[in-house]
Formats: sequence, C-alpha cells, structure tokens
Amino acid sequence: MKVSRIVIGTHNYKKREEIRDILSGIPVTLLDLEDFENPPDVIEDGFTFEENAIKKALELARFCKMYVMADDSGLEVDALDKRPGVFSSRYCGEDAGYEEKCLRLLAELEGVPFEKRTARFRCAIALAEPDKLQFVVEASCEGFIDTEARGKKGFGYDPVFYVPEYKRTIAELGSEVKNRISHRALALGLFRKSLIEIIK
Repeated sequence: MKVSRIVIGTHNYKKREEIRDILSGIPVTLLDLEDFENPPDVIEDGFTFEENAIKKALELARFCKMYVMADDSGLEVDALDKRPGVFSSRYCGEDAGYEEKCLRLLAELEGVPFEKRTARFRCAIALAEPDKLQFVVEASCEGFIDTEARGKKGFGYDPVFYVPEYKRTIAELGSEVKNRISHRALALGLFRKSLIEIIK
C-alpha cells in the first residue's frame, strides 16, 4: 500500500497546525478526520502514550481505509508520581478547560520548591495502515512546572511549563521556538525521518 495520503488522527486543530507545519515539504497529502463522516472516538485506555497512539492509529486506519498517523501526549510531573500522565487531557474531568487543569496542577504543587518541580512533556506518534502498524516514535521535552501561568502563545499546559534554556514558559516562546523544542516537534522530527524511509 503506497503512502500517498495520510489522515491526521486528531480533532485538535491546534495540534493539526503544528503537524502540518513540521511535516511541510514531504510529498504526501495530509487529510483531516473531518474529511470522513462519523469517525469513531477511540477510547484511550492504554497504560502508556505509545499504547494509546498505536491503538488510535490502527482503529482509525481501519475506519478510514488508509494510512493514519495518531499521537498521544501528555505531561509527567515527578513530584506527583508522574501524574497527570496519560490522563493529561482528562485531568479535572472530560469537560474541564486547560486553564482549570493548569490551576489544579499549580494547587497540587503548592509549597513544592522550584527545583523539585521537574516535569516533562512526552509524545508518541504512530503510523498505521488498515491491517498493520508501520512504526511508532516517541520523544520528550524536559523542564519544570512554574509557580504561575505565564504567556498566551501556547495551548494546553504550555503556560505552566518552564524551559530552563530559554528562561520562559512554552506559552511565552511562540510557535517558532516551540516547533523546534517541544515534545511533539521532536517526535514529529523522528516521524518525518521514518516516513521518508518508507516513502523511498
């Protein structure tokens, strides 16, 4: 099955923008889930980001009958025993916004000294065709949870994720820097290399 079209397996338009930006120039047409009628909501019940990414890619590839790339990503905070982890998007419940999630995170870390607020964003991305997994890649971005939310340029947990190298939160850095250093950017870099190999 030739890789000429790939469905981006997410409804998150900000995530799709990042993916399209970082994968630009590859001779593959990128489609959205919205191009298909009633795509399934895949239950993310894996214990790892990798398991969830693989499950989403395979189930959506079977539905779309073509290649699908799917990711799972989230935030691990060492002082919280790696929470929220695979539950990052469901922290505070399914309907909670990220402002609420960030406030809960800051409240849980109240009193924890900055040097012990180590954390990382992790991202796994899988590519599957209807009958098999092609590959999966994973990357992470290390940092700290800041003591307050700062910046308006990111989304998700970006306003509370402090990057020591830049002395800013990701939400203060903007997309040009974020698309070089973020967990998703790094994983997409690995994804791009693996994709080019199978396109050849």
